Amino acid sequence: MTADAATTRDYIALDERWSAHNYHPLPVVLAEGEGAWMTDVDGRRYLDLLAGYSALNFGHRHPDLIAAAKAQLDRLTLTSRAFHHDQFGLFCGELAELTGTEMVLPANSGAEAVESAVKLARKWAYQVKGVPDGTAEIIVAGSNFHGRTTTIISFSTDSDARNDFGPYTPGFKVVPYGDIDALRAAVTDRTAAVLLEPIQGEAGVIVPPKGYMAEVRQICDDTNTLFIADEIQSGLARTGALLALDHEGVRADLYTLGKALGGGIMPVSAVVGRGDILGLLKPGEHGSTFGGNPLACAIGRAVVRLLATGEFQERSRELGAYLHSRLGELDGVAEVRGRGLWAGVQIAEGGPTGWDASMALAERGVLCKQTQENTLRVAPPLVITREEIDFGVNAIQEVLG
Repeated sequence: MTADAATTRDYIALDERWSAHNYHPLPVVLAEGEGAWMTDVDGRRYLDLLAGYSALNFGHRHPDLIAAAKAQLDRLTLTSRAFHHDQFGLFCGELAELTGTEMVLPANSGAEAVESAVKLARKWAYQVKGVPDGTAEIIVAGSNFHGRTTTIISFSTDSDARNDFGPYTPGFKVVPYGDIDALRAAVTDRTAAVLLEPIQGEAGVIVPPKGYMAEVRQICDDTNTLFIADEIQSGLARTGALLALDHEGVRADLYTLGKALGGGIMPVSAVVGRGDILGLLKPGEHGSTFGGNPLACAIGRAVVRLLATGEFQERSRELGAYLHSRLGELDGVAEVRGRGLWAGVQIAEGGPTGWDASMALAERGVLCKQTQENTLRVAPPLVITREEIDFGVNAIQEVLG
């Protein structure tokens, strides 16, 4: 069998035969993408309402990003950090200026960025705050999603992510998301940091109570504790602001960024924040062979240029308001949560499961995916139009109504 002759069934059979079954994808085999649309191996087009879990904020194959990648491919792709290269400092400086931060630590995956932030918080606690060595604690929220490494799943409350992967890494306290009293009570003189998602994506696009993030910031200030915001999914224009925390008028000490930072082309992530924290790292204490490679930096710089115009933040604000308005009118919807072009559509009791709804949407030419049992996560590329939103929402109404 040759790839050119393969059918959808053939490709799926190959996946089932040769790959570990750590995902449960919809039975669609995609081959091409442009803007907010994808095409499968049989030539059928689909509207993308997932955008690679926000990795494709700028749509499939955005011409500026593709041009930047192609230009760098003709020059230099990897040096390792054993040497300087001409894209590295420019990328770090431009990303710091965009985010209003002082220093950047590039990496690859979102989980790697979170792991790096955890290490930085612990190092700061021991060297600056004076926490006794080996006793630092980090406070996190229940129903969080920060990645899949053994350290990160140690503070997950998702049994699928945790079960059979122990022993678990100590040093974390879990409190209910949005419960400021529980968070305040959990802080001790050994607390290094509070690590939170400004909006919890995997939990069902959960927005915390108004004022919660400001109160978290105040508690951190009062107790000399770091505030780490995981903006890997919520950041880079997804919610209608550069960073979701901007909606609250709050600044974190460290931010983790990823997904859209790679423009949907390759994995690019970073920790950005205060120079006195990131500056604690010394040569040999932390590293990444591919982190900050020339190709990643060239693509990341192009992403920064797109975000610097404000166009995508504005699109997310305006089209997000339209999306939420349309979704809120649908029969069969119990609740719509989220911000900007990001919505958690809670299916009403008696309706289809999230999986069944996703399958039915695919049959109608719309690709979406459930999170939790009965929530559709709607997060289209920010290049989507009103007409395309109408197409997607009308399909959701058909499925849920």
